[in-house]
Amino acid sequence: MYVRDAKNREEVWLLDHIEDMGLDETAFRSRDYVIAIDEETNEKAGFGRFRVHKTDDESVCELTSVGVLDGWRGQGVGAHVVERLVQKAGDDGFDTVYALTGEPNYLQQFEFAPVEAGSLPKKLQGRLEEKRAATAPDAVPMSLAVSEFRMPQKFREAFKRAAVDEGNTEPEEGPEDFGIDPEEATYKYDTGR
Repeated sequence: MYVRDAKNREEVWLLDHIEDMGLDETAFRSRDYVIAIDEETNEKAGFGRFRVHKTDDESVCELTSVGVLDGWRGQGVGAHVVERLVQKAGDDGFDTVYALTGEPNYLQQFEFAPVEAGSLPKKLQGRLEEKRAATAPDAVPMSLAVSEFRMPQKFREAFKRAAVDEGNTEPEEGPEDFGIDPEEATYKYDTGR
């Protein structure tokens, strides 16, 4: 498994999964995303967004739309997506990153801490209201000093062994699913043999 920047050709794939998961797609740009990929099968496992909000006085960084596909959950994929997003923020000169999330307990594992909505940068205060109205009514504002990010060892180990869980796929349909009794049915081209 590895995490890399999204490519323009993955825009449709990203939009489909963002919509399926009910995540925020406001001001979508595929170049803001990273994608977790299984290096053996090239199957995409998860994604997340690094979004910069610029005003005249400041620029702030928000991590948003982190999603892991069914079959890949619980294997450290989301943790490594978050790690890559935080690294990108640090590389771009941000000391602090923010997240407006309905899953604050998940981010606390990486040292994110809740913050008061009133102490958020102005741009993110408006964003919090939008997000609560559109996709995450229970969104909690959180922040992290980039240098404080910590990856729990259990996620590192799980990510090394990550593989799609085939148990989440639907069973193959058979004749019985369509009300056909295979013992009694005759078929148009049955030769009687």
